[in-house]
Amino acid sequence: MWKPTNQPQTPARPAEPERPTPSMPSAPTTTSMGSEPSVLRPVATTTADQATIGKSLVIKGEVTGSESLYIDGRVEGSINLSGNRVTVGRNGVVSANINAREIVVLGKVRGNLTASDRVDIRSDGSLTGDVIAARISIEDGAFFKGGIDIRKGGQPPQQPPQKANGEDKSAATPEPAAVGARA
Repeated sequence: MWKPTNQPQTPARPAEPERPTPSMPSAPTTTSMGSEPSVLRPVATTTADQATIGKSLVIKGEVTGSESLYIDGRVEGSINLSGNRVTVGRNGVVSANINAREIVVLGKVRGNLTASDRVDIRSDGSLTGDVIAARISIEDGAFFKGGIDIRKGGQPPQQPPQKANGEDKSAATPEPAAVGARA
């Protein structure tokens, strides 16, 4: 079987090896390796399950869904992809609060990030906002200004630091830290 060579390429994920898209059988497939059969299950997230917002696209509003998202354009509003990965590409400019399993920042983000797993701010990335995540990684050369709240996976969120009537944060809350490293 041949494959056309002019298919659009999705950005490579450095943390994950590329996997072929599994074919979805109508019934679970069993293989006999040894004495007990094992059931093959489809992989939860593949590169085919990723949507892309291109360089020339501008989205204002709420983005929700059940697949991973790569943003190379501009998004203003909110992004809620709680079980998936959100990647802000090098050309991406996001003014939104982002809620996802994993968030990777290569471009510019202004807003609060909530990740059930991890947040990565890469060397060319810029984040102005607070981070709530189980793990965080900030590479040399990245810009970060905001607060960090590390929570174990599955821990319920606490009350937000701002009061509902719009008052400032309490005096006991420390000022956000600014991190800027140059290579």
